[in-house]
Amino acid sequence: MIRRRATEPLPARRRCPYLCRVPRRAKTLTAQDSRDWAIFAHTVAPLDGRAPLPLPDIVPPPVAAPPPPPPPRAATPRVPAPPATLGVGEAPAGLDGGSWNRLRAGKLAPVRTLDLHGQTAQRAYHALEGFLAAAHGDRVRCVEIITGRGSGDAGGVIRRELPFWLNQPKLRPLVLAAVHPHAANVGAVRLLLRRSR
Repeated sequence: MIRRRATEPLPARRRCPYLCRVPRRAKTLTAQDSRDWAIFAHTVAPLDGRAPLPLPDIVPPPVAAPPPPPPPRAATPRVPAPPATLGVGEAPAGLDGGSWNRLRAGKLAPVRTLDLHGQTAQRAYHALEGFLAAAHGDRVRCVEIITGRGSGDAGGVIRRELPFWLNQPKLRPLVLAAVHPHAANVGAVRLLLRRSR
């Protein structure tokens, strides 16, 4: 340790070159700061013998008009996607392989049967519509529709129209799968109905 005499002046302090000076804030107040200070100072009791500071003319800052509310969006209900087109003998999506194989092999016995032999197309369609609605309402899983073979290679009118009827918006949500119960029996169609929820 170095000893100094009392009369020697202390060496000047060195400033660290790595420290930077922070510039001082301006001493003037903004208009908002002045308003806030005047409001605060008015709430404080002045010292004895001093008069309270007068309140400056406080002009409230201009308030911007709130933006107009966005136009209400139309609530669009979520509509489920329509089921895929149903084909007789085609494996549908959403049916497990075991159930499809049992239905296709004729191992799922129909609980109800509807015979459309000898009816006009209009009567047959209305009978089919009522029959499927009642079966679905009663939670029946498997039904059979007998259309008859019809004459000619294409079959009768009811046999040709049945796949189109099953894909109508009223009936398609009720039916999960459709097959002929036997390859040689194209005059009947076995339907697996969807479970009612």
